[in-house]
Amino acid sequence: SPAWVKKRASARKAARDIAGKLRQLYARRMAATAPSMSPPDNEFREFEASFQWETTPDQEKAIEEILADMQKATPIDRLVCGDVGFGKTEVAIRAAYKAVQDGFQVAVLVPTTILAEQHRLTFAARLRHTPVVVESVSRFKSAAEIRECLLRLRTGAVDVIIGTHRLLS
Repeated sequence: SPAWVKKRASARKAARDIAGKLRQLYARRMAATAPSMSPPDNEFREFEASFQWETTPDQEKAIEEILADMQKATPIDRLVCGDVGFGKTEVAIRAAYKAVQDGFQVAVLVPTTILAEQHRLTFAARLRHTPVVVESVSRFKSAAEIRECLLRLRTGAVDVIIGTHRLLS
C-alpha cells in the first residue's frame, strides 16, 4: 500500500541519518587524543599479586586488554560484561590503580546508591595498603559531607571518586 511505501522510505531515511551521525561521531573519536599511561611496572604487578583470589582467564584477558588500551593515546571504549561475582570490580580496580599510579584521578559512575556504597567499600578494602584515597558521593551522604568530599576531590586529595548521577551534577 502507499502507506507502507511511505513508512519504509521514512525508516530508510532515519537509518541513513543515524548512520551518518554515527560516522561523524566515530570520525571525531578516531581523531581525538587522550593521555597515554605507562606500562605496568613492578609496583603494579605487586598490587595485582595481592589479589586474594585466582583471576580467571577472562579476567586476565580483560585486564591486559584494558592496560594495553590505556597505553594508547586514543580514548577508550570498552564494556566489561559478566555475571555477578565474576570479578568485574577487580578489573575496574586495577584500571583505576594504574591511572592513579600515573597521576590521574578516577571517577566510577554507578547506577544505584547501594552499588556506590558497595564499590566504595570494595575499592577501599582492595586499595588499603596503597596511598590511594577512595571516596564516594551518594544520597547516603549529607550535603556537608558531599561538599567536603568534592572540595578534597578538586584539590587532588581524593584519587578515586565513586558515585551515582550526583557525580555528574
